[in-house]
Amino acid sequence: MLKHSPAFSGFSTNDLARAKAFYAETLGLDVRDNPMGLLELHFDNGSSTLIYPKPDHQPASFTVLNFPVDDVTATVAALKQRGVRFERYDLPDLKTDEDGVSRAPGGPLIAWFKDPAGNILAVLETT
Repeated sequence: MLKHSPAFSGFSTNDLARAKAFYAETLGLDVRDNPMGLLELHFDNGSSTLIYPKPDHQPASFTVLNFPVDDVTATVAALKQRGVRFERYDLPDLKTDEDGVSRAPGGPLIAWFKDPAGNILAVLETT
């Protein structure tokens, strides 16, 4: 029934203006205002993600948006130059290095960071 629906994901923020600036200016994404007063992130592969305001917003405790990249190390360095701060983890099953990159055997190189509303995003190496 929903197999052919052009599904998309979405998540909330507590400040649309800050979200728009972060996603457009800091991350360099194609951010568009939605006719309903929401934000849409548009990607080269034709997919999109909706960002909507929520006054009682609580950031998700999981990754809400993943960005596959060819080179995590270079991407992390470039994003740090734009002011992005990467999360550091030192847990039994999750450890990151000084740059915030997880280099666990058997898994992709991956690094997590937060948007201004505290939502968790990630860049992960696909090659």
